[in-house]
Amino acid sequence: MKELENYQEYIDQAWEWTLGILPNLILAIVLFFGGLWVIRFINKFVRKFFDKKDYDETLESFLQSFISIALKVILFVLVVTQLGVKTSSLVAMIGAAGLAIGLALQGSLANFAGGVLILIFKPFKVGDWISAQGIDGAVKEISIFNTKVSTFGNQIAIIPNGQLSNGNIVNYNMENTRRNKFDVGIGYGSNIKVAKDILLKICADNPNILTEPAPEVYVGALGDSSVNLTLRFWANNDVFWPAHFYVVEETKLRFDEAGIEIPFPQRVVHQPN
Repeated sequence: MKELENYQEYIDQAWEWTLGILPNLILAIVLFFGGLWVIRFINKFVRKFFDKKDYDETLESFLQSFISIALKVILFVLVVTQLGVKTSSLVAMIGAAGLAIGLALQGSLANFAGGVLILIFKPFKVGDWISAQGIDGAVKEISIFNTKVSTFGNQIAIIPNGQLSNGNIVNYNMENTRRNKFDVGIGYGSNIKVAKDILLKICADNPNILTEPAPEVYVGALGDSSVNLTLRFWANNDVFWPAHFYVVEETKLRFDEAGIEIPFPQRVVHQPN
């Protein structure tokens, strides 16, 4: 009989606790679903805002995701607080969890921060040809944690954004034009002036090579077996490589026609008597 009284006491206490928490529980449920509706409305508004602006697509996607996650975290805190959990305890718990996650994901967080910096400061964009971390290629995709680069051989190199944001980057497409430096050696018996005139005529015959700034040729060095000439010319980025290969090929053809020797290493072997 005494056990039945104890059970009844437990049931009464549970019922009182349920009645006490029921209003907060109902308010928490209403707050939860109402908050989700508000978050969807804000996300829709943010999406329309970005559609009207000409921002980078990767930056838009990241900001939309970040805003959505941040709003959901705020909603979670509000709902849990409504259920009676003390804010100080909740903050301490989130802080401890954040510290543990941060220590476990140091590399990923560094890449995340690097991705944010790249998206904000824009050292390069999709389609640019860059040189970074020992890799040359065209930027194919910029994500939050890494950047995909398509190399000259059509391989895809994946570079962590943490390294990209803290390393040196050469962006060949930042300016509309590029200057090419082409070195060629001629024999000591060849006429330097004729060779220089031929190189300048090659540039003049190619419409892809800019006339301003004007191409220039000078003697770069006097080598062991050749006089080294240096040709410098400018071209637009989109026709830079066709202009470069044109100059290389035409130099060989026209030097041959003019009888100008391009020295190459030779080895003489003497047969002992």
